[in-house]
Amino acid sequence: MAMYNLNDIYYYVQVVEHGGFTQASRATGIPKSKLSRRITELENRLGVRLLQRSTRHFSVTEIGRIYFDHCQTVIFEAENAEKAIEETHQEPCGLVRLSCPIALLHATLSPILAAFLARYPKVKLQMEATNRSVNPISDAIDLAIRVRPLPFEDSDLTMRQLTSRKQILVASPNLIRQYAPLEKPEDLSHWPAFANATLLKSYSWQLFGPSDEIVTINYEPRFVTTDMFALQEAAIAGLGVVHLPFMIVRQALERGQLIELLPNWSLKPEIIHVVYPTRRGLLPSVRALLNMLIEHFKNLNDE
Repeated sequence: MAMYNLNDIYYYVQVVEHGGFTQASRATGIPKSKLSRRITELENRLGVRLLQRSTRHFSVTEIGRIYFDHCQTVIFEAENAEKAIEETHQEPCGLVRLSCPIALLHATLSPILAAFLARYPKVKLQMEATNRSVNPISDAIDLAIRVRPLPFEDSDLTMRQLTSRKQILVASPNLIRQYAPLEKPEDLSHWPAFANATLLKSYSWQLFGPSDEIVTINYEPRFVTTDMFALQEAAIAGLGVVHLPFMIVRQALERGQLIELLPNWSLKPEIIHVVYPTRRGLLPSVRALLNMLIEHFKNLNDE
């Protein structure tokens, strides 16, 4: 395996970026003679001419330009590696901007944010609780927590999955007594229902059975909103069936206010994930919050 001297690569990048040996020597403090000698040795090792130079002329050859593009990437990554080590020794401080869906904030995230602020007293947290789709780049957000069935791919954003969120159909005991029996998904077609959604042309539940069956139930919702707590209250009041995350209705289930319908059938889980700009390095404070979120959701029991 060939041995590479990063110093030679660094010298070459400096010479090309500054447009000559004299300028590079002046900018870096490295003697011009040393730069010239090391570049010559580099060309001899590679067996190609990278630069055309004379006392009055300096230019980069075609192969030299290709080599420079790759060398720039090497130097950039080496500098990032050094920066990553430096950041591990820095105490997180400054402002972190975070966004999160409202229901998720109330259901599980509030305690972890309080713990984060307690652990890092020099950090300030600016939290936007919203159900809109936040763009970390245009909205100047460091970390955006999202919940979607399938996260989309965006080359400008890095996505880190935190956990999956189980969805279930629930109704009050009174509603179940009124509309029973419920033996199969198709029986739901005449039950009153709510929609955890925005305004759509049509609404449906897609249910997955124990033997890999897939059944789609179309329904006309009486109540449409993205406010999960309002939907939960309406369901507890016995006004309709609704699909909600298990973590939202857990306490209502434990108290007997709601009952899971068709427990042998399942809805597609949602993915809780965090996105942040790909081309922006994470500050120590942002990295610390991301790591705490990852650890928190790893230990979260959604069963």
